[in-house]
Amino acid sequence: MKTFVVAVAAVVALTIVAVAAAGPDFASLQIQPYEPPKPAPAFSLPDLEGKPQTLESLRGKVVLLFFWATW
Repeated sequence: MKTFVVAVAAVVALTIVAVAAAGPDFASLQIQPYEPPKPAPAFSLPDLEGKPQTLESLRGKVVLLFFWATW
């Protein structure tokens, strides 16, 4: 009887380890996993003086872009 209890405990423990190692099933939880952000594409915009500013020239600085629309 003692051997049977030990065997059942081992099977339960291995099942728990296998389920935990598999990771969460995001589809069944209806959750999308986090994807790291992608780098911004290279572009150029005019500054207040009309000179073109490239994103590459601003590397390492904080950049805040405002986009708006009127529809």
